[in-house]
Amino acid sequence: MEDEGVVDGDLIMTGVAQDVPVKARPAPAKNVRNRAPERKRYLAAYGLLAPSLFGVVVFLLIPVIFVFVLSFMKWNMLNAPAFAGFSNYIDAFKYEGAWHALVVTFWYVLLNIPAQTVLALGMAMLMNRRGRFTAVIRVLCVLPYLAMPVAMGVVWQWIFAPSTGVVNTLLHLIGITGPNWLNSPGWAMPVVAFANIWQYVGYNMLFFLAGLAAIPQHVYEAASIDGASPWKRFWFVTLPLLRPTMLFVVVTGVIGSFQVFDTVYVMTNGGPGTSTTVMNILIYQNGFEGFRFGTASALSVILFLIILVVTLVQFNYFQKKTVYEMM
Repeated sequence: MEDEGVVDGDLIMTGVAQDVPVKARPAPAKNVRNRAPERKRYLAAYGLLAPSLFGVVVFLLIPVIFVFVLSFMKWNMLNAPAFAGFSNYIDAFKYEGAWHALVVTFWYVLLNIPAQTVLALGMAMLMNRRGRFTAVIRVLCVLPYLAMPVAMGVVWQWIFAPSTGVVNTLLHLIGITGPNWLNSPGWAMPVVAFANIWQYVGYNMLFFLAGLAAIPQHVYEAASIDGASPWKRFWFVTLPLLRPTMLFVVVTGVIGSFQVFDTVYVMTNGGPGTSTTVMNILIYQNGFEGFRFGTASALSVILFLIILVVTLVQFNYFQKKTVYEMM
């Protein structure tokens, strides 16, 4: 009875056991990668990225370099630029208006960011619950962000008008005489900050909603089993797990607040007096009203460095905090 054919290494056993040598199998050829398809993929990728890269280079990188170079020049758009060294920076630090504008900008940031962040987080906690009209309310909360800041500035200017404004009209109905909001040095900046909070709080709420959705439910269940109250669950579970989201919201909000211009320009134009003259208003006044583009560029570089330092401080602060990683 013949045995079934069995392949063992390089020997074939068929019928009577006998060794029949088999030709050595050729070694597999090395995989020589064809680089033509790879080049095509790279070209296709760069082709798709080209429009965005063009926009970044033309409208961001080149202007930034131009402003930095111009900060060492004296130029009024009529005469040729003349090298001035660090005189623009020295003049900026000697100019009391620059220090005042910097203080006003910080005041605006302090009015805007804490209230905006707390309200956005609170709204996200409320909207995180499933309800019949939750989706509709979420859309309504985000709608102000879709409006143009200039248009919203005009609307808020009308709402806070001293005699015909909605706010003072409602206050008059209950026997209160409202102030001249935007022409009062004490009220102008809080009103501008309120307008900005109203516009961006719904936008930040979306990020907190995404962060809340990423927290596993079993973490809350474990905390409840351990006897944690709702406040402790919020303080020791929700906030630590929302720290990456909080970092993003706070950093982007601070950067945007330091760069505020359009809302302030439309509502107060830096007034009354200089009570709402933030850094970007001062830069605009020096550059496009006083034609001191060297000074305006130096102020822009100083503002950029301040934003950079504040951002690094925020990153350093959040990195030192404990972050729970969910597996």
